[in-house]
Amino acid sequence: MTDVHNKATRSKNMRAIGTRDTAIEKRLAGLLTQAGFDFRVQDAALPGRPDFVIDQYQCIIFTHGCFWHHHHCYLFKVPATRTDFWLDKIGKNVARDARDIAMLILQGWRVLVVWECALRGKMKLDDAGLTERLEEWICGGGQAAQIDTQGIHPFTVYPPHKA
Repeated sequence: MTDVHNKATRSKNMRAIGTRDTAIEKRLAGLLTQAGFDFRVQDAALPGRPDFVIDQYQCIIFTHGCFWHHHHCYLFKVPATRTDFWLDKIGKNVARDARDIAMLILQGWRVLVVWECALRGKMKLDDAGLTERLEEWICGGGQAAQIDTQGIHPFTVYPPHKA
């Protein structure tokens, strides 16, 4: 299947995709604020430039787009054009995510990934359910977890490899 846009239009569309203040980040920021958490955003001094840093609980929260970070859900679809390029690009994102999360944990941070599918789309979690899961993890502990349409799940992080 060929792309429905010419190269210039596709390039323009891709450049317009933001890396901060996205709709999913705004929704999560609103929920964290309503729940009474103080947080910093986009801390460039930390590995991976975390979307949210909650110093009081020594935790980091990333909002990951399901396509860009290859989540195994209904929002991820392998592109029909330039497939090798996209799989390589997304694979590098996944490897960088794993490295950054491992480095944050080594520095003493707890890390939560909130997937896009939990925040938007036909299967998203409602505000009350999402806030409950956020509060449960932030206040309750656990080193690394993720929230998706199925709820909250711990995950194992492997230490980064020495080059």
